[in-house]
Amino acid sequence: MQHASSLRRNFGIDCLRGLAILLVIVHHLALPFRVPLGPSLLGEWLPKRLINAISFNGYEAVFIFFVISGFLITTRIIEHDGDLKRVNLGRFYRARARRILPLLGVTLVILGALAWLDVPGFAPESGRQSVGGLLGSALTFTFNWYEGRTGWAPAGWDVLWSLSIEEVFYLGFPLLCLWLPRRVLVAALLVWAASLVPLRSLVPVSDEVWWEKAYLPGMAAIAWGVLTALLAQRWRPGSRDARALAIFGGFCILLAIGWGELVHRHLFKSGMYLLCLGAGAALIAAHSQPPSQWRGLRWLARMGELSYELYLSHMFVVLGAVALYRALAGASQTWTFVIYLPVLVACYWLAISIERLLARPSSRAAPNVILRRSA
Repeated sequence: MQHASSLRRNFGIDCLRGLAILLVIVHHLALPFRVPLGPSLLGEWLPKRLINAISFNGYEAVFIFFVISGFLITTRIIEHDGDLKRVNLGRFYRARARRILPLLGVTLVILGALAWLDVPGFAPESGRQSVGGLLGSALTFTFNWYEGRTGWAPAGWDVLWSLSIEEVFYLGFPLLCLWLPRRVLVAALLVWAASLVPLRSLVPVSDEVWWEKAYLPGMAAIAWGVLTALLAQRWRPGSRDARALAIFGGFCILLAIGWGELVHRHLFKSGMYLLCLGAGAALIAAHSQPPSQWRGLRWLARMGELSYELYLSHMFVVLGAVALYRALAGASQTWTFVIYLPVLVACYWLAISIERLLARPSSRAAPNVILRRSA
């Protein structure tokens, strides 16, 4: 049975996803070896802290996506099946496959072709990597593990690491829902969520690829989302409390991305916890009291709707724009800020085209499938 609430998008949640994908795209543009904002004319006018908050929080934004993903998947299992204990495995896995695989397959074909043509940013540079290894690890959702063993993947491929974490989690999560008593499941998720920072600390910082992309810390953020969804089923705050919760959530996220180094130094390295807590608070607020669709933010909500398409496709635009800028401006970084808005617009329209070609036909083929990946 499909509940009516499943058919409606939540404007607030889509805005949160839109903010996250915006941070990811800007981060991939603003890396020091691409077209950073800091050395540009814009960097002379804006505070350094604001420039850094805009430019260097793509990794944190992915963890926001993890929390959103866990929340939405759990909420929709409950809406469809009534309880996690009654999850329909066939429907769940078919929904994931229909949502994830069409675009992933097309993306891998294009990535493989560009790598075969030895296009910079897409072809393996390290002798430890091969096109076959990249494709195989992407298809088996072990891409992050492959990177951990062989080093950084080519820039065009690198976004696939988070997809591996999500899909491995969702291969096992419904089975745990069926096998474990509710209290045991919740206790396990609580321990997992609370272990996010210690799990990251298990990997030496010197192993920078695996330190960023290990399975368990990313899954811990998804566990935050699952727990948030379970709490939202039991607690629906009124409008005043929901507004307070949304403000609190926004404050936590802002603190984590704007003053992350201070949080790390003075608040017991709790930045990732603040990020997950803030995302969870915002999700409960939006779920309990769906906000009105403020016209000024509809573009951001639309980016949230297109987050999966944007996530898998934006590096084609980013790398092309960086190459074009360097061809025109050389090593000068004075005008780097000029390309940001055109890149975002191009990413947006590419994602819309992908949605029309792939996502909508998939939805028509499976009208009862509404599980959308966060990123």
